[in-house]
Amino acid sequence: MIEPVLSAAAIDQRGEPALELRHLHRFFGRLKAVDDVSFKAWPGQVMGFIGPNGAGKTTSMRILATLDTPTAGDAFVCGYSVVDDPDKVRRYLGFMPDSFGKYANMNVVEYLDFYARAYGLRDAQRRDAIEHVLVFTELRKLADKAINTLSKGMSQRLGLGRCLIHDPQVMILDEPAAGLDPRARVELRELIRLLATEMKKTVLISSHILTELGEICDSAAIIEAGQILAYGTVDEIQRKQHGDSTELTRARSLHVRIAAGDDAQSRMLGLEKWLLEQPLINLVQCSGAAAIFDFEGNDEDQQRLLHNMLAAGHPVIEFYGKTQSLEDAFMNITKGITQ
Repeated sequence: MIEPVLSAAAIDQRGEPALELRHLHRFFGRLKAVDDVSFKAWPGQVMGFIGPNGAGKTTSMRILATLDTPTAGDAFVCGYSVVDDPDKVRRYLGFMPDSFGKYANMNVVEYLDFYARAYGLRDAQRRDAIEHVLVFTELRKLADKAINTLSKGMSQRLGLGRCLIHDPQVMILDEPAAGLDPRARVELRELIRLLATEMKKTVLISSHILTELGEICDSAAIIEAGQILAYGTVDEIQRKQHGDSTELTRARSLHVRIAAGDDAQSRMLGLEKWLLEQPLINLVQCSGAAAIFDFEGNDEDQQRLLHNMLAAGHPVIEFYGKTQSLEDAFMNITKGITQ
């Protein structure tokens, strides 16, 4: 089992977790779909749940949503067990599967009203809940539109609204951005951030679009072949990979471009030779008037490198870097194992 990499101070500040999986197992015959999975998420946190197809993400989410039962272990939502108190869990949880049913001959308001009634909301409370969801998801202008005529983006908003109708504390979103165009993905991403920052909800979200998860997630849990390989913030995951050093040094890709000119080729050869002689630099690649290389130093080391590069007479006109992303961490940690 992978132990948490969050600091004790961070845990104390967050209080009790809103979501917790404890040694969760789910077996289908000999297939170990979920194999000793443990992690936590706190109020106001967006956690990415990342893994290849068949890794165990959806099975874990279905157990959290009380749609399946674990073979062993347990999961808790706001302190309630999915095994012992599933009815209480459902009051605190909103689940948006990767695909959800749409009933014929219903418009947007009727669809939301159906789920509000299913959660026991009555009279003014139900009307207020529906209005709040319509405003938050920006579906008010489509309130009377038949749900089977909605675009993919508007359908996903409706699915999100359905999960929000009873004002849950925890949201489980399984591939909510699948099939959306770029604008719809950006808009959905903004709604998810608002859920966490303004409404203080805990959001567990799975997606194959790791670049977008990296922009909205506070932390991530990486799963493969049913087992958690790492979880924490991207920085914490990287620190774990580097042996829990007190000072995190993340490999980053640095890009340098020098001024073009008649002697650009000889300048580039000189820069390449100089880079290869410097510490903390690996895998130097040059093309035209640009060089790309891996740099293992921290921010101060990077500042010093640029200063020395200019002092050595190299005519740098561009110098920038890209720190390791959530996608990079995923590729480094996973091995491509399928079940």
